[in-house]
Amino acid sequence: MTRKLNYSSFAKLRKSIFAINYHSVTKTSPVREKEKMLMLIFVVLIALSYASLMIALKKGWSRLETPLYDYETPENRFSIVIPFRNEAENLPELLESLLLLNYPLERFEIFLVNDDSADDSEKIISEFIEKQPQFDLKVIQNSRSSNSPKKDAIKTAIEISKFDYILTTDADCKIPQNWLQSFNTEIIKSNPAMIAAPVTIEVNTPKFGTAFEALDFLSLQISGAGAFGLNRAFMANGANLCYKKEVFFNQNGFDGNSDIASGDDVFLLQKYIKQQLKVTFLKDKFVVVTTKPLNNFKKMVQQRIRWASKTSAYTSNFAKLIGIIVFIMNLAFSLSLLLGIFKLFPFPYFMILFLVKFNLDFVLLYNASQFFKQESLMRHYMISSVLHPFFSVYVAFLSLFGGYQWKGRTFKR
Repeated sequence: MTRKLNYSSFAKLRKSIFAINYHSVTKTSPVREKEKMLMLIFVVLIALSYASLMIALKKGWSRLETPLYDYETPENRFSIVIPFRNEAENLPELLESLLLLNYPLERFEIFLVNDDSADDSEKIISEFIEKQPQFDLKVIQNSRSSNSPKKDAIKTAIEISKFDYILTTDADCKIPQNWLQSFNTEIIKSNPAMIAAPVTIEVNTPKFGTAFEALDFLSLQISGAGAFGLNRAFMANGANLCYKKEVFFNQNGFDGNSDIASGDDVFLLQKYIKQQLKVTFLKDKFVVVTTKPLNNFKKMVQQRIRWASKTSAYTSNFAKLIGIIVFIMNLAFSLSLLLGIFKLFPFPYFMILFLVKFNLDFVLLYNASQFFKQESLMRHYMISSVLHPFFSVYVAFLSLFGGYQWKGRTFKR
């Protein structure tokens, strides 16, 4: 009797569970369909926004004119400003490249601004000056007055400079031979208040880490240049930047953002644009400045945090829009891939994001790699395209919640 009761009870329980599950599925099915539809709409909107942005930047890049390389007779005079801090390892290559500049010596001067170095940097420069007395090259000490050592260093040099145009670069860079020739020609032809020019990472090894860093850098370069072509410039690189000294003083230099450690290039550019001053991008293969890779993931993260930390202070609405669209795409890409792996997100929806991002990024980066003669980097594109969104989101979140370390110093947000 007891056994019959148990079997009967079990059968009733099983029917009840089945009925509940059936009721639950049939009840929630429309909700799930609605959720899927909302997910699809969200994915399509992100994909369309990102696609529109990338197509626009590609169009802007194509609009930039490539010079004919018929350089004008040297007329303009340049004050080259190079801040340095513990760059003994890199200074010999920089100085060697400066020695090869194809421009009249009397038409440029060089300021190397020592930002509290503790290595043999000054000794290396002194030895160079002794061997090359024909060069108008001076070593000066940084005069700190703000939270930005680099801005202070540039300002220190500008205040004692003799010539009309300021040209900045970094101590870990190499300068092309016709650097000044190209800027001189652009000034004669266009007379801009500021000229931004291309920078790339020197790639001598086939390591994936170096390629990943270089591809990330290329994406920033072509995005910034593309914005110039759209007349929506928002980003420049201080490793290859030229501007009129008179305009710098008229606009009160770096005033207004001296509390932000970085941004000597970006904020100055946005200030010029706000005042409707003419700015141009020099799309010249022979004016490209090369910088060394970090070859260190931790240092790369710290550098990208430094760059990302200033975005909240941008005055350009276009720059903010780009930042939002790119961040949302990278976040959606990363989350949809992770959730898709665990079957918590429709994998076909992830594929929409993947195909849009993969193909459009490829087109932009391939154009950049051709210009910089770094097509070999594209061998690493497949893996980089999957990892890069995770890296970007990681850096973005770190930049929101903390400071960073750079050149042996700690900077708070």
